Amino acid sequence: MISWIQKTFQQHFRTIFLVMLAIIIISFVFTIGASPGIGQAGHKVAQRTFFDLNLGSQEDQERLMGDASLSVLLQAGYNALQNDRLQQYALQRYAALHLATELNLPAPTDAEVIAHVQQLRAFAGQDGKFDAKRYAEFRDSLKTNPRLHESDVTRVLVDDVTYKNVEQLLSGPGYVLPADVKNQLIRVESQWTLSAVNVDYPSFNPAITVSDAELEKYFEDNAFRYEIAPKVSVDYIDFPTADFISKVNVTDAEVRAYYDANPARFPKPSADAKATTPALLAPTAGPEADFAAVRAQVEAALKQERAQRLAEQTAADLSVALYEGKIAASGLNDFLATRKLALKSVAPFDRTSVPAVLGGGAQTGAEAFKLGPQHLFSDVVSTGHGAAILVWKDTLPARKPALTEVKDRVAADYRENEKRKRFVELGRTLRGLLAARLKAGDTLDKAVAAAAGTSTAKLEVKTWPAFTLATPPADLDYSLYGAIESLQKGQLSEMVISGDKGLIVYAADKKLPDLDPSGAKFAETRAQLARITASRNGSEYLGEIVDRELSKSAPSLQP
Repeated sequence: MISWIQKTFQQHFRTIFLVMLAIIIISFVFTIGASPGIGQAGHKVAQRTFFDLNLGSQEDQERLMGDASLSVLLQAGYNALQNDRLQQYALQRYAALHLATELNLPAPTDAEVIAHVQQLRAFAGQDGKFDAKRYAEFRDSLKTNPRLHESDVTRVLVDDVTYKNVEQLLSGPGYVLPADVKNQLIRVESQWTLSAVNVDYPSFNPAITVSDAELEKYFEDNAFRYEIAPKVSVDYIDFPTADFISKVNVTDAEVRAYYDANPARFPKPSADAKATTPALLAPTAGPEADFAAVRAQVEAALKQERAQRLAEQTAADLSVALYEGKIAASGLNDFLATRKLALKSVAPFDRTSVPAVLGGGAQTGAEAFKLGPQHLFSDVVSTGHGAAILVWKDTLPARKPALTEVKDRVAADYRENEKRKRFVELGRTLRGLLAARLKAGDTLDKAVAAAAGTSTAKLEVKTWPAFTLATPPADLDYSLYGAIESLQKGQLSEMVISGDKGLIVYAADKKLPDLDPSGAKFAETRAQLARITASRNGSEYLGEIVDRELSKSAPSLQP
């Protein structure tokens, strides 16, 4: 159909393409399966029509999402959309293609497709321009790829041009009011000369006294912050690797194979390190010498690994015996005694405070919280130094503690909260002092020096040369963008808090750009805003089409 594409696809993108293909496969298999509203797991799926597709069909899902994934990858050069965003793009794209068919829009010309291909980021070089070599590599890779044929790529490219054409039709001219253009020019093109007063939070140390009544009220108002999480009380059956090391035997060949498979774990020791092999027997240089220098370490690691496996296997065997023997809590000690095992105890813990003796991992915590009266024994868990089986004793529900249990924490939180409040008040006070000094004719530096004694917070001034927000300084704090939006020359902003500091901005100068409606910059900005508005309009309209079509086959909420 598109002769230029078909001819050129006969000839080089192996590495890049393989990465892209892997992402494509993962995208449409994972996204559809995980996303609500499109398909269901299992063999029986409800009919979910979307134009001429059945979204309950795996084949239709793969076609829809596969094309959308490839489209995104070609346009962006990477997997720019994922999950819900990719799904929405896929649905809107297909809706646009269906609309093009209904409206009998002409198919894209060869010239349109060629121009589209030459703008794709997947084929752009380091200079951002179309790279014929990268494109040739991609074409060549298609010849040996069993999952993706040139016809698939051609279809996606042609459909992308059609989608773009439909979106342009739906977008309209993108109407923009002159006031909107002026506001955008003022926002982006105004030339600022700014200074920022940095108010250091860590050095701000107001005197804060805490009464029992204030602490009690703060505790009651913030009780949810101090709720003690549910805990589980367990014993455990321990299988330490130390008990299995003596049962592990390894051959020289196995030690060498383990070393060869894990070279990064056993780096060559420094020259002054003590040798682990007698000097008369050890090679003096080369790979054999490197191995000889760490052989004892390799053997110990291999034995430890195999002892861990033995510990886990022994624990698994006991777990099976507990299940098959239907061992109850009352008979557990006798059962373990016959196997020369015994229960060990740990203090109750929540999901985030698993004891180190049990490995301290989240997986162990998850296993512990699966236990209960009807499920006494856990699956085997790794402890980092062996294996264990957890044995349920009790589950302690979440509770609100008494103030006395958490008083130190509550007092610290109260002081920090009060410090924050007073820091905000300090910002208002400083702004008033600075404004008064500036009005009296002081420079900002002099005004800051005069205000520095009002608190313990350190004050510093940072000044930037004239700039516009179109090309802001690299070190301009992002939080200042909003602070200066309504500032005029000579004004101070309210203090904004960013990280561990407060910032008060002083607009030493503000020069407005040319706002003449007949000017070139005005026309350029109006065109930019029009494109943005038009694109948003087209996307919103396609979104409405998608919603209407999906609603036709939405599952009924009626019982």
